[in-house]
Amino acid sequence: MVKGAVCAALCLLTLGGCTGNKDKQLRFDGHQYRTKAKPADRKMSIAAFTVEVKNVSQSLKGARAAGEYAGVRYCVTNYGSSRIDWDIGPETDPGTLMIDRDTLTFRGTCLKP
Repeated sequence: MVKGAVCAALCLLTLGGCTGNKDKQLRFDGHQYRTKAKPADRKMSIAAFTVEVKNVSQSLKGARAAGEYAGVRYCVTNYGSSRIDWDIGPETDPGTLMIDRDTLTFRGTCLKP
């Protein structure tokens, strides 16, 4: 009984819940994107990171917003600050963005508060 209550409480805290309801997931420009933020080189520092955004062909505008959101979330989680110095990020000229196999990649560095 306690396990069920814990599962229910945890499910309420997640975006999709236990039902996997995609309507409650974040959308950017009307689309959902899978993102992955990770350190560029964990051995050096976790401040420098990359963000991968899948399915960029849905909407470049939405993919850029999703990538920015993932980067901010990464920095807030790891550094307590949303300040980012983007090498390639949401404000980068579209012609110089890193897009390969329908995946957009941003690079940035978390700044301390």
